[in-house]
Amino acid sequence: MFNKNFSIDLFKKIMYTIFIKEMEVNNMAKVTKDTIIMDALKIAPQSANLFFEIGMHCLGCPSASGESIEEACLVHGADCDELVAKINALIED
Repeated sequence: MFNKNFSIDLFKKIMYTIFIKEMEVNNMAKVTKDTIIMDALKIAPQSANLFFEIGMHCLGCPSASGESIEEACLVHGADCDELVAKINALIED
């Protein structure tokens, strides 16, 4: 039988977990080559133009939610260290 209270409690736990993760992402001081693209965009939304400049145009696609900056740079033939440095420079501004 469906337990409404259990479902509400579970929903609250899930939402709390998502909220905490979001806070952790937004409080990161810098990105690394292992940072997921979507997390980098959450930290520094202004970095989207840097991704566009190297040919990463599908920032809203599923790959952006699961692919690291390094993995994307390998696919697009871009210098990962240079991109990470530019994103971190934007974060510091």
